[in-house]
Amino acid sequence: MDTFKPIIGLEVHVELATASKMFCGCPADHFGKEPNTQTCPVCLGLPGALPVPNKKAVEWTIMLGLALGCTVNEESKFDRKHYFYPDLPKGYQISQYDQPLCIDGKLGDIRIQRVHLEEDTGKLQHAVGVSLVDFNRSGVPLVEVVTEPDFRSIEEVDVYVKKLQQIIRYLGISGADMEKGTMRIEPSISLSTDGKIPNYRVELKNVNSFRFVRKALEYEIARQQREGHIQQTRGWSEDKNATVVQREKEEAHDYRYFPEPDIPPMRWSGRQISDIRSQIGELPDEKKERFMKKYGLSDYDATQLTETRQRAEFFEEVAKEGTPKAIANILINKKVTTKEELMKFLQNAPSISADELQETVERILKENPKAIEDYRNGKEQALMFLVGQALRQLKGKGDAQGISAIIRRLIV
Repeated sequence: MDTFKPIIGLEVHVELATASKMFCGCPADHFGKEPNTQTCPVCLGLPGALPVPNKKAVEWTIMLGLALGCTVNEESKFDRKHYFYPDLPKGYQISQYDQPLCIDGKLGDIRIQRVHLEEDTGKLQHAVGVSLVDFNRSGVPLVEVVTEPDFRSIEEVDVYVKKLQQIIRYLGISGADMEKGTMRIEPSISLSTDGKIPNYRVELKNVNSFRFVRKALEYEIARQQREGHIQQTRGWSEDKNATVVQREKEEAHDYRYFPEPDIPPMRWSGRQISDIRSQIGELPDEKKERFMKKYGLSDYDATQLTETRQRAEFFEEVAKEGTPKAIANILINKKVTTKEELMKFLQNAPSISADELQETVERILKENPKAIEDYRNGKEQALMFLVGQALRQLKGKGDAQGISAIIRRLIV
């Protein structure tokens, strides 16, 4: 029997947190607003309305591309992507085709094919016997990050999308919140028996959480093994807990791309690109490495403290108030938001005996055999999980680095 291996690529769409939409002056913050109250002739696609590009959205797209190691195209342009759907009033979407803003990047081991900019569509709301369209989202700037089909497991997908979300939030260009729809993931998956890229792929739509990405891919791998391989676009149905057919997959020529005639090409000088690069600042992995070297923190502690830019900046602000390792332990295990709260914890920091620490760790290991197995199989996150469980039981009295050392010793 043939052994099938998944070949996965991703398209990640992120709404940029600009004040106005991509090609008009309407507010871009549409979440929770009364339907169709943030529209104008441009984002409604009315005849004679002309688009004017949002400079900030273009610069933020380049910033993200640079943060992902991309090359910025010195000349780029917008194109019309034609298709007919009720949420697309013009009958085409202004996007980018053969000259995207950024190309050839990398995040970890995953190659990024392109980072380009387009406008979002309206949003369909289905009720009994009728579908309604809210155009508040129509025209919101939408950056798309497209990978090569480099993923070979669902775990790799999970790590990538969470790291991408973290970088986007560090840059401050979007909340990248899947629950609000400001970050949307569209995996494409095929199965291979020889490791080569097959001549088909199934694109998955309507996946609006990290958990559903995992479930949709798990279902689709099993379905393709069971039913065979055909190129399709499928949607994830939360109600059915399954993927469902939407349409046969289109190719680029089906969209009849051509250059947007109302927007001239964009050209970038080396100085302009350097100016944008200078706005990026320290990214999560760089910050984590610096914290480990400068403050002597463990990998686990540094990872926790750099989870968000705000948390990392707060740690740096208060690190001079005492021993960095002790402060890190408090911030990781307690809800501390002000310097005053931190000082109280430092003054009343509890201690723990070596015997109590050992007994707690042994109990945690006994309660979590699956995590031990995962760690032995090379999943470093399983170790972080076990450390976290021990710290919770110790109520902040333990040291993450010390607990980690004990766990490694006990489960070698």
